Order: sequence, then structure tokens, then C-alpha cells
Amino acid sequence: MAELNLISVPVNTGITDCAAQAVAAAAGGDTAQVGAGRFLYVNNGDASSKTVTVVAPGTVKGLAVADASVVVAAGKHAIIPLNNVYRGATGRAAITYSAVTSVTVASFELDS
Repeated sequence: MAELNLISVPVNTGITDCAAQAVAAAAGGDTAQVGAGRFLYVNNGDASSKTVTVVAPGTVKGLAVADASVVVAAGKHAIIPLNNVYRGATGRAAITYSAVTSVTVASFELDS
């Protein structure tokens, strides 16, 4: 899995061009840092929809937490919060894609 770099978004100085910061999604999946104010940006430039899955490896009160699966329609974008429920053994979220053709992604953090 490829590690996505965390990009800081300065809340008080303006908007970041998410698409310009995005890199090609890795065929074997990606990992990203988790925590408050962090999110995954997904841009699906393909002609077919793609499913992005963020693994939730833990449990809450003995119950398994479901993975987050988001369908990103053709030509659309998605923002997926990366809170601590997705923290894996490496301290990062594991992210997979149904396919990576024309899919770009980036990991962001809101910075005050």
C-alpha cells in the first residue's frame, strides 16, 4: 500500500485546490493518517463508478465496526472523514478501491 502524504488546509487563509493536490490511487490501495479534521479526497475521472473502502479494524464494546464504503459516481468527487475509528495497527487508515482507472486521491487536514 502506498502512503498518502497529509496536506494541511489553512482554514483561516482560504481554500485549497484539492484536485491539484491529488495523486493517482494505488492499485494495491493506499494508507492515510487518521484523526480529527482529517479526510480523504477522491476524484473519479472515469466513465464508471468506483467504490472506495476505508477499513475499520476495531470494535466498540465488543461489536465490529463496519468498514466505510463510498460509491463515487463517474466524473464526481467525494470527501471521506478519516477519524480514529479507522486507525489500523500502523496508526494509519487502510484504503482500497474497486478499480483505480482515472481515480486520484489526497489526504487533507484542516489546520487552524
